[in-house]
Order: sequence, then C-alpha cells, then structure tokens
Amino acid sequence: MTDACPDSLVRFAGLLADAAGDVAQRYFRSGVQAEDKADESPVTIADRTAETAMRTLIERDYPEHGIIGEEHGSVRRDAEWVWVLDPIDGTKAFLTGKPLFGTLIGLLHQGKPVLGVINQPIINDRWVGGAGHPTTLNGIPARTRSAEGGLAGAILQTTAPDMFKDGKYAAFERVVAASKFTHWGGDCYGFGLLASGFIDIAIESSLQLYDWAALAPIIEQAGGSLTDWQGKPLEVRDGSFDVVACGDRRLLPAILDLLNG
Repeated sequence: MTDACPDSLVRFAGLLADAAGDVAQRYFRSGVQAEDKADESPVTIADRTAETAMRTLIERDYPEHGIIGEEHGSVRRDAEWVWVLDPIDGTKAFLTGKPLFGTLIGLLHQGKPVLGVINQPIINDRWVGGAGHPTTLNGIPARTRSAEGGLAGAILQTTAPDMFKDGKYAAFERVVAASKFTHWGGDCYGFGLLASGFIDIAIESSLQLYDWAALAPIIEQAGGSLTDWQGKPLEVRDGSFDVVACGDRRLLPAILDLLNG
C-alpha cells in the first residue's frame, strides 16, 4: 500500500464530490419519486444520475482505475486503484427532505481503503481523510474526542433499528442501555460528526462495501477506529458488514463485550 494517497487523487475526489453534489442539489426537495430495489431499499433518479456523473469523470481522467458503485455495478475491480461510490447514502433522508444524507467516495489501493470523502451538498459539509492526509472538515482539521467519562458518558449514533437483522437488535440495545444517550438517523453524516468529536460511538449492521469504504480512512485519520463487531479490521469483500466506530479506541473493548455478550 502506498505511504500516502497522491495529492492529485485527493483533489480528484473533490471533483467527484462536486459533480455528485450538483446533481443532489438539483433534485433535493423537488418531489422526485423512489423505486424499490431488489433488497427493498429505495433509489431515485438522483442516486443514479449522481453516480453516473462521478463514473463519467473517472472514465475520462483515470480509465485504468476500477469502480464499484451502488447503483451501476463494478468494472475493473482488480485494478490497483478502485473507486467505491455511494452517490446518496441516506436516500430515505433525501426523500423526506432532510439534509442529512451524503455522498460517499472511497478509494482503494491494492484492496485497502486509503482515502475517503463524506460530502453533504446542502449544508456544504465535506470531510476528507486518507493515508498521509489527516482528516479535515471543510479544510479545517477534524479530530475525534476523548471519552473521559467512559461508556456511561458516551453518545451513541445509529441510523435505524430495522438494519439490525437476525436478533442483532438485542445486542445493540445492550450498548444503548450502557451509554449516555442514543441519536437516531444521520446515515453517513453521523460518522462525520464522530470524526469531528461530536459523537463517540456509531454502530451499524447490514452495511455494504460502498457504505463504509469511505468512512474508514476518515475516522482513522481523525484518531478513531472502525472495526467489525469482533474488533477486527474490515476487509474488502462482497457481502454485508456489522461495524463499530469509536472516537476513542479505549471504548471498544467494553462495546464488544456487550455486542457479543
């Protein structure tokens, strides 16, 4: 893996975020309708058009790079550099007019996440972090916070209870009971707030690669950690993922005990 993500690719990731953001702004609160995908999750013309805009730029400027996208599939997955795109993470928030969705742009180098962007084009918040590039929010350094009060003083974030399948909600509730309070909703935006020190823990289940590939570099370069529910680093593969993000890594052992208790 490269020691640092090249500056040129960091700048290019910003151009991808700009392109997707232009599409999202155009369709936000415009009354667009959603279709249900095979997994019953919603998708809109904004999702598809935003991903197309990003893929067009990649194919033009870096045709040797691979692409893994939520809406339009994969090409050149075995390339040295692979972009992982979620054009609108939080389509339900987008549909209900809440500016808490975001575009996720991840970059893999030799199968490892080395760069991430969370872009919220309505509020104009953009987190960027990667190998050799400490995390920033709108160009200002972002850091996770120290959880001096331990788990009992920690703020927990998750998107929705229906993501916890196969009895996993009971495990999640044990962490809820042990933490200070839980905030619901936020999708990727909540992970950005964790990277900026406003939230201590984010726990999610049933994620796909495009849901977390951008998050890992951002959180890690801000001082936090992103692992599976066993505390292991997330591996790039197909299938679903259960993830735990901690702003203060010292919280992780207690969280894992509760999730696996």
